[in-house]
Amino acid sequence: MNLPFLDIAIILAYILATLVVGFWISSRASKDIKSYFLGGNKLSWWQLGLSNASGMFDISGTMWLVYLLFVYGLTSVFIPWLWPVFNQIFLMVFISTWLRRSGVMTGAEWITFRFGEGRGARLSHLIVVLFALVNVIGFIAYGFIGIGKFAAVFMPWQLSTDSHMNDVYYGLIITAITTLYVVKGGMFSVVFTEVLQFIIMTIACIAVGIIAMQRVSPEMLNAAIPEGWTSIFFSWELHLDWSEKLAAANDKIDADGYELFAIFFMLMLFKGTLQSLAGPQPTYDMQRVLSSKSPKEAAKMSGLVTVVLMFPRYMLIAGLTMLALGLFMGDLNAMGKDVDFEQILPMVLAGEILPSGLLGLLIAGLLAAFMSTFAATVNAAPAYVVNDLYKRYINADAAPKTYVHMSYFISVLFVILGVMIGFFIPSLNQVIQWLVSALYGGYTASNVLKWYWWRFNGYGYFWGMIAGFAIAFPLIFTDIAPINAFPFMFVACIAACVIGSLLTKPDDIAVLKKFYTKVRPWGFWAPVLTEVQKDHPHVGANKNFARDAINVVVGIVWQTSLVAAPIFMVIKHWPEFIVAMVVAIATSIFLWFNWYKKLEDYAADTPASLLQGTNDEHLLVKN
Repeated sequence: MNLPFLDIAIILAYILATLVVGFWISSRASKDIKSYFLGGNKLSWWQLGLSNASGMFDISGTMWLVYLLFVYGLTSVFIPWLWPVFNQIFLMVFISTWLRRSGVMTGAEWITFRFGEGRGARLSHLIVVLFALVNVIGFIAYGFIGIGKFAAVFMPWQLSTDSHMNDVYYGLIITAITTLYVVKGGMFSVVFTEVLQFIIMTIACIAVGIIAMQRVSPEMLNAAIPEGWTSIFFSWELHLDWSEKLAAANDKIDADGYELFAIFFMLMLFKGTLQSLAGPQPTYDMQRVLSSKSPKEAAKMSGLVTVVLMFPRYMLIAGLTMLALGLFMGDLNAMGKDVDFEQILPMVLAGEILPSGLLGLLIAGLLAAFMSTFAATVNAAPAYVVNDLYKRYINADAAPKTYVHMSYFISVLFVILGVMIGFFIPSLNQVIQWLVSALYGGYTASNVLKWYWWRFNGYGYFWGMIAGFAIAFPLIFTDIAPINAFPFMFVACIAACVIGSLLTKPDDIAVLKKFYTKVRPWGFWAPVLTEVQKDHPHVGANKNFARDAINVVVGIVWQTSLVAAPIFMVIKHWPEFIVAMVVAIATSIFLWFNWYKKLEDYAADTPASLLQGTNDEHLLVKN
């Protein structure tokens, strides 16, 4: 595709603006390690929320979601529960508050806060660092695959006669540019550039949704889709027959293994609930929570993500899908069985449908989406290597600048590793399935128990994670769908956790008392609470389980309504759109009174001595 000069100018101007902003604020990030990784805990909740939303608005994920909506119709609003997307609701309701109360810098540092300094805690600390770094490499590879496929369609220069290598070269160029501002600016750079990126992306999303509504009529859409495509409800089987419209779509459904959708849905819900109870993986999501000014701001930040992300993102997804269904079915059918459904997004944009100027803005916005996710992911790697390995085990007294400069090197190293892995992964769907179902599946058991069971110790955590790794990595080389393996993986990991804990001594009671008194989770903590009350009789248990559970259920309905509403709007199903918006408004009012109005930084009976000398000391004055 030969882009008009105006669109090329917009794209280049955006890239230049991103680099300028990143380097301009880099002096703030380079003061010390806390400034580099957490922005000095001086970033507002709305800035972090917009940044987090921008980081989730990745181009690879958007290409994947367009393919899902195209093939599976409205039922596809549930398939992202694979991640699971509703973990944001658990974060909003209670997990973000608990996590931020720890006052640590990384997920691995949190392990020390929970398990102490014994041998079991050190083993757990090392295994969670390993998990985080594998996760970072996996997501860098995932982003590299998507941006290479996307950019090669639009960039005006043919860098290789081999189409695959052309994708690779563009992936390398854009990855290198993004790495520059991430490495230099740390968390300050990531957040400020992502706020800019989110604004650009939102404008582009709304514009594409409106153009799709203008160009594709309901009659055109109905002529292109099978019966049941517009229904959000499903039965035991999927019952979408594409044979008369696009036979390759039936083959894709068979390959994905989603035909028995009720079983798939139950597996997603089971896995997703457990993974959400485990808290965020030690990546950019966790870093945003730890970067917030206070526990209450961490919760508000997590809630804002759903508000600002879902509606505009699904306007874009629905708009691109509508344009593909209405205007490109002939091209897709002509490809026969060689259809790459992940290429639908760039195919639509290359079809000269969008006016010059808007096309450049949208491509810039999608580049922004890639850069956001990539930046947030890369920023997590040096946090673990420098803070949790080098500083802790090798050189605890280095100059602040030394840690920052080492972070530059580690960031570049992990980008290189992720890109190398990306060369060998054939599709986005394959890497997504492994990351969210296999790797995260192995992470789940240990990280559920760490919040809710006092007797769970560092050894139990370590052996549970080892069992998860041992099962997850072989799945790369088999044809077993990772989500189908999850129940068996979870049972094996739970067994390893419990046996590892009960065959070893409990963790230091002083460590458990500090953790429980400061974080105040609900769950099985009665023996620890009894010990705490010997020193602080006024300290009570967390009795908010029922309220939190209700808010989670209502929150998931709220989030799903904000996903479905823009799709119904773009395809002009107005009665369903009105129902979705009524549900969104009603659940918003409920959450305002039963969640937002009841947020607190720390429990009112938290001993002041726990926060003396910390950034949060002032928060005990008034919650």
